[in-house]
Amino acid sequence: MPIPDDVTGDEIDKDVRQELQSLPKGLAEDVSRNLVMVARLIDEDPEGAYGYSRVALRLASRVAAVREAAGFAAYANQKFSEALAEFRAARRMTGNVDLWPVMADCERGLGRPEKALDMAGAPEVQKLDKAGQVEMRLVAAGARRDMDQLDAAIVTLQSPELASNSVQPWTARLRYAYADALLAAGREDEAREWFAKAVESDKDGSTDASDRLAELDGVEFVDAMTEDEAEPRTAPVDLDTDLEDDEDDDEVEAEPTRVPADEVDEEADDESEVPQAEVSAADDEDDEQDGPEDAPRG
Repeated sequence: MPIPDDVTGDEIDKDVRQELQSLPKGLAEDVSRNLVMVARLIDEDPEGAYGYSRVALRLASRVAAVREAAGFAAYANQKFSEALAEFRAARRMTGNVDLWPVMADCERGLGRPEKALDMAGAPEVQKLDKAGQVEMRLVAAGARRDMDQLDAAIVTLQSPELASNSVQPWTARLRYAYADALLAAGREDEAREWFAKAVESDKDGSTDASDRLAELDGVEFVDAMTEDEAEPRTAPVDLDTDLEDDEDDDEVEAEPTRVPADEVDEEADDESEVPQAEVSAADDEDDEQDGPEDAPRG
């Protein structure tokens, strides 16, 4: 797959670059450039990212960072079985538990929420950092909802992290998930309160909390561009005037040409037939032609 010239491979994380040092220099550069493309495209063009991840995987399948990148690219395309296999491979290579929450979410994607809940109670969760533990809580709550256990999902999300006034990278997503669970349970007033709190903490727009809040407030968004603005038209046509003009034209063209009798006699010797005006009528017709998250996440 083509890679832009401005991608050198040096853009990757230093830890990943260190992993690639086990490869020959030229191969390491090719792999790193493909990994950069995966990172660039995974949000806006998941299919493209997946393609580059497969190239990197073919070149260096024994590098944990490559297996992890392939896993996330597959996950972004909802290829949960493939993603889970890649995450497991990366974990075997490194012994790292950081991928535990996303592995559990893959189980949800495969229709196994019970397995995801089992993973949420496993000892590995205690080895996660705070962000990882919050992510695991989100996955567990999602699994509860998969099983139609709304009240249990709400309780799962109730935590010191949710009540904290401190804003962390995961705060907006946690508040959003809590608000969404409350709304699903019919607790609309509480849901509105937590969607508002999610908006306050969502500085980078990682959720659509503002849209959800507007919906609860009864605000409707109307596209400012009208149909006329969206589809340029030619000058307006006055149908009645055009039809009248056509009728006048028909009358003029339909009237036969009158030739004096003496002229006819003179021309008869040269011509066997007298030209007659052709009658034509035109009917105008106006033809009218009428013309960017349900994937499992905690």
